[in-house]
Amino acid sequence: MPAMPSASCSFTFRIRLPNRPGMFAKLATVIGQAGGNLDDVTIVSENRKEMVRSVTVGARDIAHEHAVMRAIRGLTEMTVLEVADRTFAAHEGGKIEIAGRRPLVNPDQLAIAYTPGVARICLAIADDPLRTHRLTIKHNTVAVVTDGTAVLGLGDIGPEAALPVMEGKALLFRDFGGVNAFPLCLATKDPDEIVAIVKAVAPGFGGINLEDISAPRCFEIEERLRRELDIPVFHDDQHGTAVVILAALTNALKLVGKTAAQLKVVVCGVGAAGVACSRILLAAGVKNVIGCDRAGALYKGRTENMNAVKEWYAAHTNPEGLRGKVSDVVAGADVFVGVSAPGMLTAEDIQRMAPRPIVFALANPTPEIPPEEAEPYAAVIATGRSDYPNQINNVLAFPGIFRGALDCRARTINEAMELAAARAIAGLVSDAELRADEIIPSAFDPRVCPAVAAAVQAAAIATGVARLGGGEVPPFDELKW
Repeated sequence: MPAMPSASCSFTFRIRLPNRPGMFAKLATVIGQAGGNLDDVTIVSENRKEMVRSVTVGARDIAHEHAVMRAIRGLTEMTVLEVADRTFAAHEGGKIEIAGRRPLVNPDQLAIAYTPGVARICLAIADDPLRTHRLTIKHNTVAVVTDGTAVLGLGDIGPEAALPVMEGKALLFRDFGGVNAFPLCLATKDPDEIVAIVKAVAPGFGGINLEDISAPRCFEIEERLRRELDIPVFHDDQHGTAVVILAALTNALKLVGKTAAQLKVVVCGVGAAGVACSRILLAAGVKNVIGCDRAGALYKGRTENMNAVKEWYAAHTNPEGLRGKVSDVVAGADVFVGVSAPGMLTAEDIQRMAPRPIVFALANPTPEIPPEEAEPYAAVIATGRSDYPNQINNVLAFPGIFRGALDCRARTINEAMELAAARAIAGLVSDAELRADEIIPSAFDPRVCPAVAAAVQAAAIATGVARLGGGEVPPFDELKW
């Protein structure tokens, strides 16, 4: 299935063309014949003889961008003046910056913000380090930490190449959750060094978001940091994905008339997302989860391609001890959750699933099965893509989860908080709105972050991990007037 043209592979060009009827129609025809998606068109300048237009075109990938532009350049009556890739242009100079929150235009303001006035704040914090939550950026700042070993679907591309993704994550934190975030791309893959570095910089942050660290190292790193730090540590590739999957499944089950306890769920991919997804499904009441990796189904006693995490997985899932490939164990399954690679599921496989099957094909950018092939046989389909309905997008979860955790100064993010987040997301789709192509709210729904934050904060308070009872600011007399 060829990919659809996308804004992520779009370009804008300026072109000079004769100012007479039919010339732009000729240009548009060439773009369409080349498979480009004509988007924005504006007139830059014109006179009686000629005009200059700015045109934006969406393409499938970089090679397609070039092919469309070659077709445009073949129009001998027209001259391409300049071309800019919109995605590269948007990343020029980076996507985030640091800005001051207080004016600094006179000596009094300088004396308060910096020396000598700042010394009073330093001494107050030295007297009680918890005051950093109130008197510094720490109260609303998260470190986005990676070693660049599992970046998107690109794999181990290194910390420098991971930086644009971490900047993007920081931008999402700010725009969707009002949380300051800063990328920390580490030039080491050693778990001991990563843990040591994060612990060393933790005093400046209210939370740690681990990102794009390969499995199984990511499990150890998160577990150790959660144990050794008293601020929230959250590996979004694991838990953010799991929360949104559970939210989507909660609503999908309403449509197909099934309950969690009666499900047979096959999870394709037992990496960070697959393991966390399976854990949260078990916590939500699913009894029968079967995980599959490259060697097939995990079961008690399997020795091939195992590690400590997979040993745990095999001991807590697959109660019937099924063996074989995905195509073998998916027979009779109610739900397929793919967090793996393209081509792992076929239309024939779906036909052998239980009646009204649910298919979450979340591999990006190419799902485990093209939605068009799954649609005739699946009752509900979700993907990780924005150009299909029911996008499983982590941005529904992590901004609100951290917003809630920071507001109540939570010491950690626990399972109860994650389950509460999933329920909050699912609850934003009313029974009247619920349809097979609308089981999850939009990432741009302004209700999402506040709802998730409130649910997470309530769960943190209920489970005793919150330092504050509701995000309130401590009284000013703590400074001992």
